[in-house]
Amino acid sequence: MDPVVATLVILVLAIVAFVSNRLPLGIVAIGVALALYFTGVLTLTEALAGFGDPTVLFIAALFVVSEALDATGVTTWAGQKVIARAGTKRRTLLLVIGLLVAVVSALISVNGAVAALLPLVVVVATRASLPPSQLLMPLAFAASAGSMLLLTGTPVNIIVSEFAVGAGERAFGYFEFALVGIPLVIGTVLILTFFSRFLLPQRESAQMPIDLMRHARMLRRQYSLSLETSLLVGPANGVTEVVVAPRSPLIGSKVFPGMTTPTGDLVVLAARRGDAVLKGEIVVQAGDALLMQGRWDDLVRHADEEGVLPVHSPQELRRFVPLGRGAKRTLVIVGAMVVLLATGLVPPAVAALLAACALVLSGVVKVPQAYGSISWTTIVLIAGMIPLSTAFTKTGAADLIADGLLSLIGDQGPYVALAVLLLLTLVLSQLISNTATVLIVAPIALSIAATLGVSAQPFLMALAVVAAAAFLTPVATPANLMVMDPAGYQFGDYWKLGLPLAILFLLVAVFYVPLVWPF
Repeated sequence: MDPVVATLVILVLAIVAFVSNRLPLGIVAIGVALALYFTGVLTLTEALAGFGDPTVLFIAALFVVSEALDATGVTTWAGQKVIARAGTKRRTLLLVIGLLVAVVSALISVNGAVAALLPLVVVVATRASLPPSQLLMPLAFAASAGSMLLLTGTPVNIIVSEFAVGAGERAFGYFEFALVGIPLVIGTVLILTFFSRFLLPQRESAQMPIDLMRHARMLRRQYSLSLETSLLVGPANGVTEVVVAPRSPLIGSKVFPGMTTPTGDLVVLAARRGDAVLKGEIVVQAGDALLMQGRWDDLVRHADEEGVLPVHSPQELRRFVPLGRGAKRTLVIVGAMVVLLATGLVPPAVAALLAACALVLSGVVKVPQAYGSISWTTIVLIAGMIPLSTAFTKTGAADLIADGLLSLIGDQGPYVALAVLLLLTLVLSQLISNTATVLIVAPIALSIAATLGVSAQPFLMALAVVAAAAFLTPVATPANLMVMDPAGYQFGDYWKLGLPLAILFLLVAVFYVPLVWPF
């Protein structure tokens, strides 16, 4: 089969697989790489080159950094400090939440920022007598805008920067994205503040995230604990509820409130059997619920032991504690990484890998936790789709599509060519991953720029901007899906608020980006 035809067929099949959602994203991406090898389009080394690409390693390391900021409570602390001063007025809350999540997402990614701040925003909505549906979609959309503030905001930023280098132009600087990111954040927050009330549903959620303080009060009530009984919930200590599993080694043992476990690191605060709170010494049975108190690290370790089932994972509960263990070390290490990225003293992948290793060696993040924090779906997706970009360039498929687009628009100049390319990008990014979209469209953008004899930088930066405008469907980004259940959203709720934002991003990409990065 002709290499160009084979490449285009593989592209079409990949898009169909992505849209159908019948196969895991990673399987589709690996299938793309293998198909390029078996059809002879790429050599084996070229087909698997994505798995050793510095961009992939950079993104993987950033997941570990994001985990450290989240797990040590740095994000929760920042959110509480900022939102606590916002009051209960809806517009003020939207303004503060939008700006806060934009800054956080620039540092730890869109998904990390939304996951960290979502419980806090739900609590704030409840206290302000607002349905969460009025605040959670703005949270996700403002996070996408904030991803354009820094190089580390989204994998797409890193990818387009690498494409710029591959095209013989300079890489985009760490803070350079802010030149377009700041106007996008301002415009997004203003639209959310003044118009989202009319474009969002008034709907109660079916699924609410944990409020740590409310959770502690509930446990005190359900276990009939007196006010004198301390429920220490803070940076070092916490409580967790576990259920004794069938065939647990604990069955038949004797416990009583206030006793220390045989390991000496946990205290049994209380016990329940069904609806009854147990008093005095009891013989443990399957199904008994025990309320345990101790250091978070000890709670996490014991919750994973055989024979007990945690009602809520202490690992997840600890995330909602502000400035927990290792927070200061995390801030120092992340600050050093930002300096390295901003000054360019070392390549971006090296800076991020140094930070990830430092976080593990300093004990902030455990090795299993570091591996678990990496979104392997994202990593495999990028690594598997990079060869498709290589094939587009190597076979001339990108030039073929670029020539077709240019012949369609005629002699209309780079602005029209950019607009057509971005409309295609906007549609694709609502249906498949924006990362996959950019890896597909970027080679075409480079070919168009080369044919027109203009700089590729405005095309690539505009591509990153429109790829971030994944607002029209809940499946466009994980962050959109993340807020769906807690807010009670339906599929058709997204485009109403997403459309004006998508238009804003498109206009900024077509008319503003070329002013900053000229053709």
